[in-house]
Amino acid sequence: MSPDAITLEPQATTRPASKGVLGRRNYEEHVTGGPNAHQHWYKVRDGINGPLLGPLLIVWYYLVVHAAKHCPSLALKRWVYRRLGMRLGRNVTVASGATLDYFFPELIEIHDNTIVGMNSMILTHEFLHDRWRCGRVVIGKGVMVGANSTVLAGVEIGDHVRISAMSLVHRSVPAGAFVAGVPIEARVAR
Repeated sequence: MSPDAITLEPQATTRPASKGVLGRRNYEEHVTGGPNAHQHWYKVRDGINGPLLGPLLIVWYYLVVHAAKHCPSLALKRWVYRRLGMRLGRNVTVASGATLDYFFPELIEIHDNTIVGMNSMILTHEFLHDRWRCGRVVIGKGVMVGANSTVLAGVEIGDHVRISAMSLVHRSVPAGAFVAGVPIEARVAR
């Protein structure tokens, strides 16, 4: 990457989580002043792509991500997501109905042999009343994200993690952990 290349990496850093301990999220916050930050959705990419291109890009990403959701070919789906800027490793499976963030798809990184279960969501942004957040989501090698799970912005999931179905991943997860629940808690594998 050239020294003048623009990246969207969050400025804050988090400490790596110790084995078996859930870590913190790493994201940027942008204050809008309320009462509903979602009203300003069309401005979130202004600083990156300009005031006109930003909203058009979000709409384009939305259409492409939703068209790819039900694509039966995993190879074609990976190809489409990579064209949006996502970093996907070899043999990544994004099951039918899984929604990957369309506001900042370039902040998603999924490593080799990972499975994202049916109807799961991977979000790199979230709107609150008076602010919005965005953060990189990194999912390690050999991870299984169970069906209907949600991974929030700024989460890092270590290698060989298992996430139970219908879980809310609101914190970073260390390698080899098994987590489940809303919100997630570390569990002992049986």
